[in-house]
Amino acid sequence: MKTVLITGCSSGYGLQTARHFHAQGWNVIATMRTPRPELLPDSPRMRVIPLDVTLASSIAATIEASGPIDVLVNNAGVGLFGAFEATPMDTTREVFATNTFGVMAMTQAVLPLFRHRRSGMVVNVTSSATLAPMPLVAVYTASKTAIEGFTASLAHELAAFQIQVKLVEPGYGPTTRFAENGSERMQGLIPEAYVPFANSVFEAFTKPSAVTAEVDVAEAVWRAANDTSGQLRFAAGADAVALAARVSP
Repeated sequence: MKTVLITGCSSGYGLQTARHFHAQGWNVIATMRTPRPELLPDSPRMRVIPLDVTLASSIAATIEASGPIDVLVNNAGVGLFGAFEATPMDTTREVFATNTFGVMAMTQAVLPLFRHRRSGMVVNVTSSATLAPMPLVAVYTASKTAIEGFTASLAHELAAFQIQVKLVEPGYGPTTRFAENGSERMQGLIPEAYVPFANSVFEAFTKPSAVTAEVDVAEAVWRAANDTSGQLRFAAGADAVALAARVSP
């Protein structure tokens, strides 16, 4: 029976992914900043552990408490929507602390264990915003694009140790807490000069031709975690799949 450790399980993609892996018979270590075990099945195969991916001490404590794992899913992330001109650099650093450095730190923490065992997998959840430019999400896109390059390079670096690294690229998920999770840091990020343009972008988001549901991401992470073909990228959601098909060479 395999064990998966998933970050950012308090809502959205992470929560559904934890439920999905549990339903498939895996042991699941669901992590979140403030543990809410009531969100997940009451089962000996489900453990809920506190984790803040921006704190080295929290990462170390989680890895020690988790014991052996087979798959790490780096899902924890924060959103940001706004004009880059108005985005304080402290806010940019905050986004990168979770979306980029948090992913890298969690990955680095498990690699010695995987390398010693000569097996293991890391699945990094990014965004379809990395596949094609989108307006008013420059900082968010940069934080996720960094992980795309990091993952692609790391996949080559770790192949000799039988460690696999994968990417899951979700599309637009209107039912997630993306905006809610970033609402405080988004205050004041649409200056008056940008309002007409921002309104047109908001209008487009209200009429999507296709969207991504939490289950789409959970299923894509599951496919990635069980893949043996060497495939690196897994688009998640109808909109992301269509976009990936358009931009692929």
